[in-house]
Amino acid sequence: MMTLLVIVAAVVLVGFWFVKVQRGLVASDENCSNAMSQIGVQQQSRWDALTALAELTKSYSEHEYNALKDIIAMRQGVNGNSTAKEAEEQEQLIAKAMRSINVTVERYPDLKANETYLKTMDSVNVYENQVRTSRMVYNDSVTIYNRMIRQFPSSIAASMLHFEKRDYLQENKETASMPSMKI
Repeated sequence: MMTLLVIVAAVVLVGFWFVKVQRGLVASDENCSNAMSQIGVQQQSRWDALTALAELTKSYSEHEYNALKDIIAMRQGVNGNSTAKEAEEQEQLIAKAMRSINVTVERYPDLKANETYLKTMDSVNVYENQVRTSRMVYNDSVTIYNRMIRQFPSSIAASMLHFEKRDYLQENKETASMPSMKI
């Protein structure tokens, strides 16, 4: 009788532990998805600002406008289900658009003095900083999540429940060395 009680108590304790670990894994996974979604929101804001800049460049050069519109047309939304690779691809498109805008500004110096241009570039810089912050939050969330699925004993529950390792967002060497957009 005592042996049976000990076995039942052990099974109940393991069951409670398993439920606790599962809930922690789900919460951590959701934090990662939420952080990726926030990156998507910030990128969308940046794309909106870049679209406004494209419209502004239209009055200066139809060619630059069309080049920017082609880049902007390639964008895809980043959401909580997006992978780190998809988010990085969007960052590369944004960097390409920013390079195109820089070329336009170099060709048309009076564009720099345009009040709408200055305000829009300020908003682009704000969104740049928000994306950087969101990327850090995402990578921090991934660190916590990946640690949970790799550390014993929670790794047992994670493998049984098919929780997969998430990829980190990598530093983009191209955008890291991008010149400041401030005029």
